[in-house]
Amino acid sequence: MNKLFVAYKPSGIGSNLFLSKLKRKYNNKKAGFSGTLDPFAKGVLLIGFGSYTKLFRFLDKAPKTYRATLWLGAVSNSLDTETIEQVQIIAEFPHAKIQEAVESLRGEIEYEPPIFSAKKINGERAYDLARAGKEVVLNKIHSTIYECKLLNYSHPFVSFEATVSEGTYIRSLGLIIAKKLGLACGSLSALERVSEGIFCYENEKALDIKKSLNIPQNYYLGDNDNLKYGRVLALEDLQIKENGTYWFDNDASISIVTIENEQVKYELGRIDIC
Repeated sequence: MNKLFVAYKPSGIGSNLFLSKLKRKYNNKKAGFSGTLDPFAKGVLLIGFGSYTKLFRFLDKAPKTYRATLWLGAVSNSLDTETIEQVQIIAEFPHAKIQEAVESLRGEIEYEPPIFSAKKINGERAYDLARAGKEVVLNKIHSTIYECKLLNYSHPFVSFEATVSEGTYIRSLGLIIAKKLGLACGSLSALERVSEGIFCYENEKALDIKKSLNIPQNYYLGDNDNLKYGRVLALEDLQIKENGTYWFDNDASISIVTIENEQVKYELGRIDIC
């Protein structure tokens, strides 16, 4: 069975274990997900069954939107409630100062990702190394914060919503907000991914593949059987000839190709649309 849909992962369970539950639910052994959520976080997880797992890199899944609650004064190596070591008593801030700190995150930022993250080091997840007590050293990363707004401030908890580029660590944003307030610490008490690009949770409804792609459509002007059976395509038979990656509509299936240096190369020869 081919199916692409958005599931909602609860907190307290890893993405791989959650996927195993979905495999049993739908009786499908071939499945994958895009955009790992670690156990602390909840929210949308893009799921593909069958050959649809090959489509993840071509889907319109950025930017991403998250909602989080920052606990001011909470000390945690994981920057969330998983490893709380101490809670410092912090004086309440004026609402305007909290709002200013949250909204100041908009734009391009450079920061260190949390050591308790899904980032890989020599093939191992950083959070696995951190939980095992091993040293974790991560390079600084860059992110784009398209929007960051205050949702609520009920001291010492700051709830905010951020729309960000792929690969952004919301725990780190929480710590940055705390530091902008002059604090040394702050950890998330809740984290939810609301959307991945155009994808939101809709009761695991099957998505329309042709409307979910983030690449432009091209048109093949030659013999349709060449496209249908994955034969070599000549550049002169394509409507759009510029370099780039494109998809073709074969009625009950799609194909994806890349044009580079006047050569046409298949990325996906044929994916049947259910």
